[in-house]
Amino acid sequence: MSADGTGLRTVVIDAGHGGKDSGCVSRDGKTYEKTLVLDMATTLADKIRSAYPDVKVILTRSTDEYITLNGRADIANDAKGDLFISIHINSFDKTSPNGYSVHILGQASDKHKDHVDVCRRENSVILLEDDYTTKYQGFDPNNPESFIFMSLMQNSHLEQSMRFAQIISENLKGGPIKTDRGLWQNSYLVLWRAAMPAVLVELGFISNASDLAILRQQSKRDDLADRLFRAFREYKAIYDSSVSLDGLGESPAGGAASGGGSAAAADVPARERYAVQILVSSKYYRPGDPVFLGYEPEVVRAGKYYKYFIGVTENLSEARKNLKSIKNEYSDAFLVKIQGGNISPVK
Repeated sequence: MSADGTGLRTVVIDAGHGGKDSGCVSRDGKTYEKTLVLDMATTLADKIRSAYPDVKVILTRSTDEYITLNGRADIANDAKGDLFISIHINSFDKTSPNGYSVHILGQASDKHKDHVDVCRRENSVILLEDDYTTKYQGFDPNNPESFIFMSLMQNSHLEQSMRFAQIISENLKGGPIKTDRGLWQNSYLVLWRAAMPAVLVELGFISNASDLAILRQQSKRDDLADRLFRAFREYKAIYDSSVSLDGLGESPAGGAASGGGSAAAADVPARERYAVQILVSSKYYRPGDPVFLGYEPEVVRAGKYYKYFIGVTENLSEARKNLKSIKNEYSDAFLVKIQGGNISPVK
């Protein structure tokens, strides 16, 4: 949520690398990651600005310039961004690996050394900086213990980051880059420093002939940027702070969904009520599902999505106490007011 409580109003798009940091380079030395990702980031920014004039779109770089990882995160944090999208292209010492992957902050599995190696490569750009161990709190991209330390750090935006990453992955399917390499959690410095939902996407392998041929085509890069835009549009629809509801407690079949053990009223009460929103999903979860951890939820259908609330009360003070307790189990939970068919966040 944005600071002013009006929903997703600021998105920060990060074109990886730049300037003296070329990123990955094609085997013939003619194509640079930094150039391709800037092109796609710019196209994505233009699409969002055109479709959502009220959304502030910030590029961490709009030219071929070198910006530190800290600098990229600082740009996003200073702008009080609601979403951070970092665009990259992968590479490998063999030519066979291809495809796209989506990454969020988290602990990588030792079973997937290739993804750990990619993360280490992206983080190693800090070696271009003077006194990087001080600037990055002792982090050393060549020391495995640094990754263990970072993986233990809490990320309060994990659930929203995961949701956006899933939406990106779904939208990239069937696109120019065919192989889906999955959604991964890794210890990316730039994601760690971003104080907002944040995702890093690797759009193909510059070391693979097929992926490279696609990435060299403007129309294909535009297609990839358009798929990222569609993912942004879907995510924004889910997390905007105030929505016009189709109905309260509506099940997928159009009937009443039970919440708190009884059928919800067909009409939204005009009185003010407060609740803790814990989840938004296109999937309908029935009360009693393990996702609710024993809580009895109320469900609101908003378009094709379902919003799930617990701790519903007419007392604001009580609602704030509920939120404090519930956030121990749902870190992305936030307080909302429900009145007259509208839902809005409570500061």
